[in-house]
Amino acid sequence: MASGSDDIRKRIEKDIELFNKNVASVKGSDKNVSRILELSQMYAKDSKSYLDKGDFYTSFSCISYAHGLLDAIRELQG
Repeated sequence: MASGSDDIRKRIEKDIELFNKNVASVKGSDKNVSRILELSQMYAKDSKSYLDKGDFYTSFSCISYAHGLLDAIRELQG
């Protein structure tokens, strides 16, 4: 049986995977959008780094923020 921390790790890994899948469908249409896209990717990278260190709270916060930035771009692009 998986421990609670294994469940949390799997959830975060799934969120990172989903982010990477979704980010591939977004294009930087101008300088500002490109910068926000870059920031979202940096947050996703930070999420992976914190996950590797076992800091699940910070990792989950980072990937959630990355998803939020990506959602904002997707909303702007219609």
